[in-house]
Order: sequence, then structure tokens, then C-alpha cells
Amino acid sequence: MNPVAIQLGPFSIRWYAICIVLGLLLAVILSMKEAPRKGIESDDIIDFILIAFPVAILGARLYYVIFQWSYYREHPGEIFAVWNGGIAIYGGLLAGALVLYLFSRSRLIDPIDFLDIAAPSVMIAQSIGRWGNFVNQEAYGAIVKNLDYLPSFIRNQMFIDGHYRQPTFLYESCWNLLGFVLILYLRRRPKLLRKGEITAFYLIWYGFGRMIIEGMRTDSLMLSSITMAIPIPHPTWNWNHNLSTKKECTVL
Repeated sequence: MNPVAIQLGPFSIRWYAICIVLGLLLAVILSMKEAPRKGIESDDIIDFILIAFPVAILGARLYYVIFQWSYYREHPGEIFAVWNGGIAIYGGLLAGALVLYLFSRSRLIDPIDFLDIAAPSVMIAQSIGRWGNFVNQEAYGAIVKNLDYLPSFIRNQMFIDGHYRQPTFLYESCWNLLGFVLILYLRRRPKLLRKGEITAFYLIWYGFGRMIIEGMRTDSLMLSSITMAIPIPHPTWNWNHNLSTKKECTVL
């Protein structure tokens, strides 16, 4: 499958970019519908996205470059060549969270309310974005004998380097979609949840799924020979950041 959706002379629009933009648009629409229930103006959502999206892309790129520094140290001119591929979701989430905190403080908005609005929107955007990895033949797992249980278009795209690969992009996309549905169900029952627990659900659900699925991937980012285990905690938990050294490793 051609990763380029539209070619206009020297300019190309890739399916990966289309998936990201579609996820973003859906996230904005959902957040704008939910914002008034929290006493937040819909315009605040638009203003936030206009700032947060480019900063998140920058953060995602920076995160990727750090974990691929052995390459970019030799090719510094490609560090900002995002159109050649290479962003990492955790960098985007960290940068976006920082913008959200600063933006909320500047608008006198409770950051937890803003997070509760954003959490389900981020999850569905991540689910859609994984299909960009599908087109690029990224986020795949180990070699398998066959993928007969999947539609032919997925089987064909997961035939990489002469072998079928586990479609870990699909596992994560479905996991996030299920989490999104559960969040919407819980959000419609406010008596079940206190402030911040929608955000906590997102962190736990996404973190747990990512931890399992990341262990199945064979194309993960690496930082030298160190496995970075970054837990996703409930806001009230204490946690330790563990590092372990292995010959082969996976990172976010």
C-alpha cells in the first residue's frame, strides 16, 4: 500500500498525516461538546488545540530524535525533517500535558476538569492514529505463520520482509477503541466517578495496554541497550521509575 495518499508535484500528503488529522478533528469535536458540561467555553478548546498541537508534534519529534540519536548525530540536517517520518506518542503526550497545565492556569480553568474532557478524545485519536502505522508498515510484532483470521488488506500489509508479522498496531487500536467506549459509558454516569477519575482511567487503561503490546513489538525505539520502563500511575499512587539493562530492549 502506497503511504502517499496524494501527490501534488513535489508535495505529498501521506496517509499517516491524514490519520493524525482525522483523529485530531474528532478529538476536538468531542471535547467541544463535553466542555460546556464542565463550565468551559468551546472556544477554549480551539485556543488550546492551536497551541498544543504544534507543541505536541515538536515534543513527539524530539522524543523520537533522542531515542535515535546515534543516527541523527551523524545526520543533524534531518532532525527537523518530520515529513520523512519519526514521531513518538509519549513525547507528544508529555508536551501536550505541559501546555494543558500552563493554558489552564492562564485561563483560570481547573486542569483536572480539562484533563477529564481531553482523556477520551485523546484515546480515540490514538486509536485512529495507529492506522497510520498500518499504512507505513510500522508498529508490528514477531513473525507468525499466517494471519488468516484477519481481512486480506491487513494480511497483505503485514507481510513484511518476506514474513507475516503480528499486527500490534491493530491490537493497540482496538484496545484504545474499547477504552474510549468504556470512558464514554462511565462519563454518562457521574455518580460513579469523582473529579479526575476519567483521567485516571485513561492513564491506567492506556498504560496497561501499551505495556503489554509494546512487549510484543519488534520495531520499538531503543536508547543504547537500556530498557526504559515508564509506568503510567494513578494520580494518588507512589511509583518508582525502573531501568533495566538488556541485550535487546523496547522503549515507548
